Amino acid sequence: MEFQIHTKETAPEASRPTLDATTKKYGFLPNLFGVLAESPTAVQAYAGINRALEQSVLSPVDQQVVALTVSTTNDCAYCVGAHSAVAQMVRMPEDILAALRDQRPLSDRKLNALRTLVMSVMRHRGWVPEEDLEHFVAEGYARRHILDVLTLVALKTLSNYVNHISHTPLDLQFAWQAWNAKAATVA
Repeated sequence: MEFQIHTKETAPEASRPTLDATTKKYGFLPNLFGVLAESPTAVQAYAGINRALEQSVLSPVDQQVVALTVSTTNDCAYCVGAHSAVAQMVRMPEDILAALRDQRPLSDRKLNALRTLVMSVMRHRGWVPEEDLEHFVAEGYARRHILDVLTLVALKTLSNYVNHISHTPLDLQFAWQAWNAKAATVA
C-alpha cells in the first residue's frame, strides 16, 4: 500500500493548519508530517504531543536519547536519520550519538540510565521492573521524568510505525545522517 506525502495543497483541509505551523517551525515540511496529513487526527495528535513536550523536564539531549533509543530499537531509519540531525543541533556529544546509532551502552552514566529505562519500557511493554525504575531515579531522575519518557516513547512509536507502514523517505535535509538498521548491533 502506498501513502501519499501530502503538501499543503494536497492535504485534507483540516490538516493544513498543522502543516503550516510545522513548515514555519522547521523551515520545511518533513515527509513524516506529509504522510500523517492524510489523517487530520494523526497529524494533529503528533504535533500536539510535540508541542506538549516543550514543557518536558527532560533536556533536549535527554529527549534525543529517548527518541534515538526508541527509533533504533524499532529499526526506523527515517526517525534515526532525522533525530541524529536534531541531536547534533542540540549539541549531543558525538560519542553519545554514535553509541545510540550503534545501539551500544553510553559512556555517560546518567544518559545510559535513561537509555536503559527506555529499553526496559519497550522490552517489558510498560511493565518496567521496580529495580529499573529505582536505578533510573538513583541516577538523578524523578517520577516526572518517567512520565515524560513514556510520552516520548508513545510519540516515537507512533512515528516509527507510520514510517514502517508508509515507507517514508528520509528528507534531503537529514540525508547526511542516513542510517542503515542492518549496520547496528543490539547491546
